[in-house]
Amino acid sequence: MRFHVGGRTVFAGTGTGRAGAEAPTVVFVHGAGMDHTVWVLPSRYFARQGCRVLAVDLPGHGRSEGPPLDGIEAMSDWLAAACDALGVETAAIVGHSMGSLVAYRFAVDHAERCRALALLGTSVPMPVTNVLLDAAADNDHAALEMTNAWSHGRRGTLGGNRNPGVWMLAAGERLLERSGPGVLHADLAACNAFDAAGVAGPVEAPALVIAGDADRMTPLRAGLDVAGALRDARVLRLEGCGHAMLNERPNEVLDALIGICL
Repeated sequence: MRFHVGGRTVFAGTGTGRAGAEAPTVVFVHGAGMDHTVWVLPSRYFARQGCRVLAVDLPGHGRSEGPPLDGIEAMSDWLAAACDALGVETAAIVGHSMGSLVAYRFAVDHAERCRALALLGTSVPMPVTNVLLDAAADNDHAALEMTNAWSHGRRGTLGGNRNPGVWMLAAGERLLERSGPGVLHADLAACNAFDAAGVAGPVEAPALVIAGDADRMTPLRAGLDVAGALRDARVLRLEGCGHAMLNERPNEVLDALIGICL
């Protein structure tokens, strides 16, 4: 679906659902250089359970207009404005990687609007190596290659997805290639600059943290630290899984999201 925020067109995947405004809402926020398509499986599931699904394309990503936003706080405020535009009063907020920081910030700044929180592949802070930042700043294809390769665990690089027809490495790289010039760098810089010390207040909503123990982008220990800092969080640890858990372990991720979002 298309709607408008700040005079610009925004796209959100709905999982082909047509639930009304009164239905429970689940909002999905993608990671750096990605778009709403990473959420196809959970979007369709929750839509078929009668939920209102909004898998947003952040500005400058996918089918949404405008330049990419320059920080996590700006993305959180934009997400609140997107919810306002669609009349969403409360929602379960689900974010992966950069999207997990946006979701976390939203859950603090707009606590009354977040009924549940799910953080996938998260780390607070979320530092990014200078090698990757510099390559992304130059719009060097090597930045896409590094991001994609480092996002998959050893099993992921070999294939072996339990859902037939999924070529994980090729799919990840092609999705990153669809992002416009400067988009990946803006996203990575936003992750790198995020400082939780600037976030006032705790997360009140019940939370889920999903972490892969083969994650080279946001290591397992970082996800466990985030969970430990939340008041009401449970953890799903995915054995042998890398950062691209929506590619590598989609079924386990969906099962866990069902438990927190419904």
